[in-house]
Amino acid sequence: MAIVVQKYGGSSVATVEKIKKVAKSVIEKHNKGYKVVVVISAMGDTTDELIELAKGITNTPDKRELDALLATGEMISSSLLAMAIKDLGYDAISFNAFQIELRTNGVYGKSLIEDINIIPIKNALDSDKIVVVAGFQGISDNGDITTLGRGGSDTTAVALAVKLNAECEIYTDVDGIYSADPRLYKDAKKIDIISYEEMLELSSLGAQVMHSRSVELGQKYNIPIYVGLSCSDIKGTYIKEVENMETKPVTGLAVSDDDVSITLLDIDYDIFTLSNIFEAIASRKINVDMISQTAPQNGRVNISFTIPKADLNECLEAIGGYTSRNPIIDDNVTKFSIVGIGMKTTSGVAARLFKVFKENNIQVKMVTTSEIRITCTINREDKLKAVELVAKEFNL
Repeated sequence: MAIVVQKYGGSSVATVEKIKKVAKSVIEKHNKGYKVVVVISAMGDTTDELIELAKGITNTPDKRELDALLATGEMISSSLLAMAIKDLGYDAISFNAFQIELRTNGVYGKSLIEDINIIPIKNALDSDKIVVVAGFQGISDNGDITTLGRGGSDTTAVALAVKLNAECEIYTDVDGIYSADPRLYKDAKKIDIISYEEMLELSSLGAQVMHSRSVELGQKYNIPIYVGLSCSDIKGTYIKEVENMETKPVTGLAVSDDDVSITLLDIDYDIFTLSNIFEAIASRKINVDMISQTAPQNGRVNISFTIPKADLNECLEAIGGYTSRNPIIDDNVTKFSIVGIGMKTTSGVAARLFKVFKENNIQVKMVTTSEIRITCTINREDKLKAVELVAKEFNL
């Protein structure tokens, strides 16, 4: 019998009634002849509520204790789903990270999966049990509970699919992956198949359907990932290797308001200084995205870069010794990106993008590119206008 790993997001299990509906959907898959492993997120807004509880105690909750707190959300939902499946007459068992030895490394809140002991899962499947795994969590080498970051249950699911040589299905509150966020552009088109490379870029740039690390895992081990609407027969999207790409240069666009731009003024034009600044930031496990530098004048330069807003205070602490002037902080920033493998073989994509911006008075603050994407920062108030105009320009 084939094994399938299904992941259900928090909105899919937000209420007891929804959990019961998911239980029926899981059983339906089981009755089609599959051995089913379900990875579950915390119910609804539980994670946010737990964070608010912690902040009610302190504005700077201890990261170890915060991870221990947040992991309880998935433990609750996994146990409830196992109960719901059993109540319908099918055998089920829930596992948390300790029980399957889901080992992680890295820092609290952003841990990486090292390995999983799948023997308990295989034994349960061989006993015709439906297995329910608490997503988002792991255990460190010293036995502490850790979490994988926002969307980490996606990564749990793909990692299990890799270890079990299984199919992977991600179920959420949208019926697939769209060329743009339908909430921002109502005419966005659903994508039937998208390459790992494109999805990885879109996920890392603000598209919230998939966790970027889960896509990276799928690509590394060539595990196709299906993304669809929970408890529905509506056709979704496959993320997989794509051999025959259309000539369409742009597959999708993504926007994010979660970044802040920092500009360091009057820095020594010296590779050692530059290296030390970004090493200091990296030592705090802060992800730097866009970087730009002015031309040197009298041996001095200005350096601008973007980081997640949540890491701003920690970043400023890390770089405090490298500049004598106060950094310029710009939080009126939307990161706007277009992505497409077709850019590799199509010229003029950047020209079309910036022509749209020029004709509609949309200021571009910073720009970075790769073979398959163009990312720039614009003023947040221009976001909706930019999404609609660029989506129309590239027929997204």
